[in-house]
Amino acid sequence: MMGKYNIPVKYLLSKITHCIIIEPEKITSKTIELGNKYSPSFVCTPFKYTLGTMIESLDKGANVIIQAGGGCRYGYYAELQEQILKDLGYDFKLYNLVTASNLNVKKLYNIFKKIDKKFSVIKAIYYLYITKNMIRYMDKIDDYVRLNIGFSDKKSYKKLMDEMLDKFIKVKNPISLYAIYKKYNKKIKKVKVNKPKDCIKVGVIGELYTIMEPFANYFLEEELAKYNIEIKRFTNINYLLFTNKKVSKKALLNTKEFQKYKMGADASSNVYFAKYLCLKNYDGIIHIKSSFCTPEISSMVLINKVCEKYNKPVIYFSFDSSTSEVGIKTRLEAFYDMIEMRRNR
Repeated sequence: MMGKYNIPVKYLLSKITHCIIIEPEKITSKTIELGNKYSPSFVCTPFKYTLGTMIESLDKGANVIIQAGGGCRYGYYAELQEQILKDLGYDFKLYNLVTASNLNVKKLYNIFKKIDKKFSVIKAIYYLYITKNMIRYMDKIDDYVRLNIGFSDKKSYKKLMDEMLDKFIKVKNPISLYAIYKKYNKKIKKVKVNKPKDCIKVGVIGELYTIMEPFANYFLEEELAKYNIEIKRFTNINYLLFTNKKVSKKALLNTKEFQKYKMGADASSNVYFAKYLCLKNYDGIIHIKSSFCTPEISSMVLINKVCEKYNKPVIYFSFDSSTSEVGIKTRLEAFYDMIEMRRNR
């Protein structure tokens, strides 16, 4: 599970099925160790992380796994992960909701009918609407916090966010959900922000899983906030589910001088995001991805060309289980120092 998105997923599944929902554990070094042990060495890091998470969930008693892969090679990994787990002796059913980026409503209905014979379409639509709004509200507040956390009290934001999510999981209708969102949005915006007008601004782009799962990127955004930096990030669940296709079309139209054809996953969009950040005069761009992520490897050449044209610094991070946290922090510090020197000059 990526970040705090386990909350809306748990909410939806608990409302539309009569199943006991076993939440995946937070990713730890044990999760990575399990994933590495049983994964092919050449696959991307998200494959290993999610396989480790599946093993931990099965050990807790789960007998059904729901996966929603798509966009890149990960959309084809369900069958391989299922075979690995069955070879390890686990008895379970795995349902892949999205295959190769294709979401089929009839297929979804058949899957949930297999999981729960009492599954109701009307009930599912109602709670899907609430879940959609929940994700939208979470992402809105996250965007605000990201812009200001480097100039404010991080603990206050975390405390209020956790309180809000605890209340979200108990809502029964869209009205109560909106009321909670408005209440905590107001509280979060009351947290004192000491932000200069000419603060350093950095945009974070790259592969979706590594961006949205803090453990996968070694809590990179928290490290950036320590340097009093305004952080911009495009990728979240609201973007992936509701605006991704529009952005993909816009990306090719607005970056014709750099790319003619769409690359896999979000690679083409990241070239567009890089150009956007340059035009908006951001001080630097950070591109992050998991190891062996083919689409993002392709995009890096084009992102370089964008940054060269607009004279903006860019740094690349590739994460896997052997990545050194000290190395990440050292490179971030050097990147910040370089941005500061450019500003002073």
